[in-house]
Amino acid sequence: MTTETEVKNPDKLLRKNLNLLDLTFLSMGGIIGSGWLFAALDAASTAGPSAILSWLIAGVLVMFVGLSYAEIASAIPRTGGIVRYPHYTHGSYTGYILGFLYLLSAITVPAIEAEGAIEYISSVNPKFVLSYTTTVDGSSVTVLNYEGIGLAFLLMLFFFFLNYAGIRVLGKSNTGITVWKIIIPTATFLLLFLAYHSANFTSYGGLFPSNVADASTGIVGPAAMLYAIPSSGIIFSYLGFRQAVEYSGEAKNPQKDVGRAVILSLILGIVIYTMLQVSFIGGLDWEKAGITPGDWGALLSSNFASSPFYSEFTSSGIALLGAWGTLLLIDAIVSPSGTGLVYTGTSTRTIYGLSMDSYFPNIFSKVGKTGIPFFALLASLVVGSIFLLPFPSWYLLVGFISSATVFTYIMGGIGLESLRNHAPDLKRPYKANPAKVIAPIATTAAILIVYWSGFTTLFYILSGLSIGVPIFWLYYAVNHIKMNKALAYTTGIVQLLTSLGLIFFGYFNVVTNSSPSLEPSFILYYLAFIGMLVIPTIIGYSFTSDEGKKEIRSGFWLIGLIIVMYGISFFGGFGPLSTPLIPFPEDTIVAAIVGLIFHYGGVKSAFRTEEIERIIEEQRG
Repeated sequence: MTTETEVKNPDKLLRKNLNLLDLTFLSMGGIIGSGWLFAALDAASTAGPSAILSWLIAGVLVMFVGLSYAEIASAIPRTGGIVRYPHYTHGSYTGYILGFLYLLSAITVPAIEAEGAIEYISSVNPKFVLSYTTTVDGSSVTVLNYEGIGLAFLLMLFFFFLNYAGIRVLGKSNTGITVWKIIIPTATFLLLFLAYHSANFTSYGGLFPSNVADASTGIVGPAAMLYAIPSSGIIFSYLGFRQAVEYSGEAKNPQKDVGRAVILSLILGIVIYTMLQVSFIGGLDWEKAGITPGDWGALLSSNFASSPFYSEFTSSGIALLGAWGTLLLIDAIVSPSGTGLVYTGTSTRTIYGLSMDSYFPNIFSKVGKTGIPFFALLASLVVGSIFLLPFPSWYLLVGFISSATVFTYIMGGIGLESLRNHAPDLKRPYKANPAKVIAPIATTAAILIVYWSGFTTLFYILSGLSIGVPIFWLYYAVNHIKMNKALAYTTGIVQLLTSLGLIFFGYFNVVTNSSPSLEPSFILYYLAFIGMLVIPTIIGYSFTSDEGKKEIRSGFWLIGLIIVMYGISFFGGFGPLSTPLIPFPEDTIVAAIVGLIFHYGGVKSAFRTEEIERIIEEQRG
């Protein structure tokens, strides 16, 4: 019989079935997916041989973020934790904004994994794909046609039903799949050394070639090495570490196992991905790829683009490698499907977490007979499948997902230090020490990765966010912080309409504009964007309860960070200006300083919320 406490706290209805191996393999299942099949080519196209350094730098940066979340998750194991922790430290306004951003990223991953699987098998059956020229930079990429999109949706439907079967089935299924997913990439980089071309590392421009994908925008040399981290699938590939955190509420011993799972999975991921990048560059045969030797940027439209490693193996002329290439076609279904399976659960738990924080209706936190929040799972399928249409390619969607996710990771370091300050009595089975060093590095790392993604990607992320923020006023502000209903509805509707107008204006007058009017168009757009965010925030703060004022005030730093980073992104070395106002590497230094300033601003804005009080009382009991 369900008790009153269990009704009020659906977390207690979730099944506690996951051990250390399950949690580690959930994270590894998220790390090794379509990223290993495509990111090596994408990164080489963007940065040439320096992509190897991109993987190492990204791995170290993400490790700091992972260490921060490892402590938080071991102290507060909550399903859907990453979207719930900001609410625990900064209240509703910060929690909602970052939670919605995280939802945008998590809910699209099953779509990109399904796309990756179909794109890869198109190397032997090209009827599912076609070539597409982007309207932003004129580059050509492989995209799914309507038939391919239909197959991708069927694969997402498979992810849905296996998740619906329950956490025990999901955990054990994923463990078996992940063993396969570790063995295949490891054997792949070892075998590719049989077709090694050392000249690819020393000739054709050396470590930092100038003939890369974004050379026309001035992103070359070390700047291209950093740009590759968020834009070419590198960060996307590492982000799977979060699975152990997301499923911590369903772990048998989360206090000990979550932190270990995060660290183990990241170490394995760094080793495997770095070696895959080395072997891909070494195994590259320019003639078989159908491009001029040294034209790194042309890899995205080459013969190898839809199936990078398979193409290298089958074109090598070595019988053993050709046979292994055939096995890769099987893995092209298994690896993305395994990750899509895990992320379907992640997006479900993200919606569940947002509902538990009262940002979404209670129906999304109802747990069914199989121990899964069914309506959250259904919403994950429906909304995620919508992204197949505007982003019908792995290469088109990967930068958006990566940067949207990492933007939310700024709360890892801020949350770690905030909880140390405001909840010293919280039990911490795992401690990330020295926290005073790890926390600001984690925040700065996340902010730099978002900055390196470039202005265009940030435009898409903040456009998505600007559509979501009005929901805060339309739903949460009315029901939970006592804002006048008519005023809240008016604020939300006006903000939404303004956002839609800004998206339209910004896309046609800023993102796709290469004329002399670009800079004045951006300034007009930027001022309107600031007003769209700041004015509703001021109205909400002025006309709500005292508790509501405290929660909205606690989010002022985040609004400031979004505005400042957006401006730096346009005028910096990763923006659209042919002569940046802040060139590289000075722009990265400026972004790092901004990151540190807002880290301490975010920590100072935190307070001891009622949720943290309840959690500490539970620990004492």
